[in-house]
Amino acid sequence: MSKEKFIQSITKSYTTSSASIFLGAGVYQGEIVGEAKVNLPLRMMNRHGLVTGATGSGKTRTLQLLAEQLSAAGVSVFMPDMKGDISGIAKEGAVNDKINERAAALGITYHPSGYPIELYSLSGKLGAQMRATVTEFGPVLLSKVLELNEVQSGVLMILFKYADDKDLPIVDLNDLKKVLNYLSEGAGAAEIKNDYGKISPATASTILRKIVALEQQGVNQLFGEKSFDIDDLFEKVDGRGVISLLNVSDIQSQPAIFSTFMLALLAELYQNLPEAGDLDKPKLVFFLDEAHLLFKDAPKAFLDQIDQVIRLIRSKGVGVFFCTQVTQDVPSSVLAQLGNRVHHVIRAFTPNDVKALKETIKTFPRSEYYDMEQQFTQLGTGQAFITVLNEKGIPTETVVTHLAPPASYMGPLTSQEYQAQLESSDIYKKYKDTVDPKSAFEMLEEKMASAHKKEEEAREKEVEERAAPRASTRKEKSTFDEVLTSPVTKQIGRELVRGVFGMLFGTTPRRTTSRRRY
Repeated sequence: MSKEKFIQSITKSYTTSSASIFLGAGVYQGEIVGEAKVNLPLRMMNRHGLVTGATGSGKTRTLQLLAEQLSAAGVSVFMPDMKGDISGIAKEGAVNDKINERAAALGITYHPSGYPIELYSLSGKLGAQMRATVTEFGPVLLSKVLELNEVQSGVLMILFKYADDKDLPIVDLNDLKKVLNYLSEGAGAAEIKNDYGKISPATASTILRKIVALEQQGVNQLFGEKSFDIDDLFEKVDGRGVISLLNVSDIQSQPAIFSTFMLALLAELYQNLPEAGDLDKPKLVFFLDEAHLLFKDAPKAFLDQIDQVIRLIRSKGVGVFFCTQVTQDVPSSVLAQLGNRVHHVIRAFTPNDVKALKETIKTFPRSEYYDMEQQFTQLGTGQAFITVLNEKGIPTETVVTHLAPPASYMGPLTSQEYQAQLESSDIYKKYKDTVDPKSAFEMLEEKMASAHKKEEEAREKEVEERAAPRASTRKEKSTFDEVLTSPVTKQIGRELVRGVFGMLFGTTPRRTTSRRRY
């Protein structure tokens, strides 16, 4: 195979007449071939994608490169900042020898540039507070966060169904605990027994303990009002799409929480955005970093929901890119929907690694230019095997690509720059304060207080009704006693007794005679 044929093949496969994202240039027999440009058609970004690779292989900078060019094309971006080191995308990149060398090898001119960003946080400490009401989160995703089993998840669904039927807004975890307590004992348990089923006190106690444990992790402020408005993700500044960064560096020890929250946000986009059809460019591209955390120990209902969202959200003008270490982290049903692939180096140190490598190679179109099994383990930092969908939706030639450097700063903002970014943000001010609306907690408190008052009134009335006859009886008895115990009655009684006994025994009163002395 000749270099000229390689250039022709890559150019034919990756040249597009519509707007595109420049990824880099092809590598042939170890040489970076600047003429073999690798582009990703912008209109194919809503066909979803996958970015994989071992730690330190350059995945984060690939995401940064994609986000920059999407922003420049007027496409909004949402992405998590796992270590807090992508915030530098807001300012121009620092030019150095390595950057200049990479740009020269690709045959491009490097133009440093910063991009508009918004900083978000789930704790409220590192950015604008992202919140969702418990109702918006839903029972399936909440079960994943609380790590509930199938029976416990079923109970949680009963709570949500009851709340929907009775128009009880479950805004925060206090509301959820109140509904759980109400329906698991007393009048609430009796109320739902026929229509919803009985909730075991043991199951209710287990769920309650898990809710309390979640609160102890310091993320209870994640649930509440003001809930996040998805329209804020579509902001633009001077025609460029805003890059929304969710900084999760302070809650990395709770991976199930931030990964599930991102899916909840994606599900809300799917539910609320109108149908858009095929667009020349997507409205939003949504990156899910550390995707393996999303699928770890996930129940079937959770996986089904992910699968449904990924299949259908494309028509809403949203593209989704998963980022993880190996292809096998993503379920096959989801993997089948990801048309654009950027695979960095795979380390084949163990038998499982070798097996994963062979399975990954099978997902790529065959290439006449590479021994893929060998090449995959020899990729340098900032290099990747790439195949994408061309503008006709056909997978492109598999090519080892020397990726372009990001135009923005590759590192975090300083603490002063970060704070200045927050203070100048209207979004940060919008979500800073918590709102406490009337919700399930207050409504059930009123209902229980009203029921208790009625019970007290009924009890008092019953006591009064029972006491009335006894009072009358005591009054009559008291009058009779007074008559019987009067002195006259006693004297009459004595005379009567004497008379009666006298008649019975035939005795007569003894006469007394007076004796005179003479």
